[in-house]
Amino acid sequence: MKRNALNALIQWQHSEERKPMVLKGARQVGKTWLMKEFGQSCYEHFVYFNFDEEDELKSIFEANKNPQRIIELLSMIAGEKILPGETLVIFDEIQECPAALNALKYFKEKANEYHVISAGSLLGTLLAQPKSYPVGMVNLLELSPLTFDEFLEATEPALFDYYCSIQKEQPIEEIFHSRLTEAYQYYLIIGGMPECVASWIKYKDPFKVSQIQRELIEIYENDFSKHNGKVNSGRILMVFRSIVSQLAKSNEKFMYGAVREGGRARDFEEAIEWLVSAGMLNRVYNVSKMEHPLAAFDKLDQFKLFVFDTGLLKQMAGIDNSAILLKSDYQFKGPLTENYVLQQLRGQFDVEPRYYSDKNGEIDFVLQYGTEIIPIEAKGGENRSAPSFKRYIAGHRPEHALRFSKRGYRKDGSITNLPLYLARKAWELL
Repeated sequence: MKRNALNALIQWQHSEERKPMVLKGARQVGKTWLMKEFGQSCYEHFVYFNFDEEDELKSIFEANKNPQRIIELLSMIAGEKILPGETLVIFDEIQECPAALNALKYFKEKANEYHVISAGSLLGTLLAQPKSYPVGMVNLLELSPLTFDEFLEATEPALFDYYCSIQKEQPIEEIFHSRLTEAYQYYLIIGGMPECVASWIKYKDPFKVSQIQRELIEIYENDFSKHNGKVNSGRILMVFRSIVSQLAKSNEKFMYGAVREGGRARDFEEAIEWLVSAGMLNRVYNVSKMEHPLAAFDKLDQFKLFVFDTGLLKQMAGIDNSAILLKSDYQFKGPLTENYVLQQLRGQFDVEPRYYSDKNGEIDFVLQYGTEIIPIEAKGGENRSAPSFKRYIAGHRPEHALRFSKRGYRKDGSITNLPLYLARKAWELL
């Protein structure tokens, strides 16, 4: 499966400012595959070292701080000479060897001619503690599950070609609109986890996909219990399991009391930080004003939490596939749609999305585009009623206002309606 992140890695390869690269992202999102694919397609050779599988590797880094010596020893283990710029050096599961993570700074300072890339699960939680990694000495790249465009390219290449050709304000023929809407519904069910997408391409069996999703959720929950840092693993699990009920409330703002009766911020703050750093949850802050710069108006005690993959959220919520495919209005349609829209918007704009709410209502998402602020409404069906959204537009007359829904691509007065399948092209179509 082609990943958009490959383009970012190719830019990194040719950049004069290149530092050792650290790939972060939740487990099973395809980090190992991407590093090997990059090594194979863009370098003469690559050498692969896994700290989880080869325990004795750790001693090399624990005994040496000289990168030239480290390269010499790694060349012996790999059975081939590691050449600057021609061989990609891959360190996988680097979180298992803090000395190797730390050695990246020596590569940057004394041997930057070598191209080094590393990855590991739960790396985000390590990187959140600056003492444990070489701050400023590495490039960071986050890998997420497949976005809708990546999913479409993998599952329906011909339809993906049409999708790529869609330009600003271009009318979309009904036949393509219905095919892309159907692909969007499949994406809600399958999600973007590479194993789920690969299974769907091979077997076209939703039961098999469901089984993989259940196993992945189990793997993640087991990871929490294996985690032996200072954050209580039971609390991490409680927060993770509360997400569905948090999102099902009419006000989706995260409530500590919904995790456990009488629960307070101090009980669960660290668990939330851990899950966000690990790439398992996406956090969206409420802002007190919809003005530039958005981050200046964050209400740090008011936020929503979404799951990093919409297919996994669908599985956690126990939504039957027929509810999604038969266009009926099912419970949880709104939160699932918002989770999808957020997953597609992340990474498109320089500033992460926020949301806005006051006593008069709520705007689902707020985007910063240059100095402009864009209100966003996410609708799971064709319904157009959105009083808070319309009130804001009438009062502030923003240059752009986006509504994602199942309706076609059209301009409704000052609102641009984008079909949900175009969420990944929002920036491009502004």
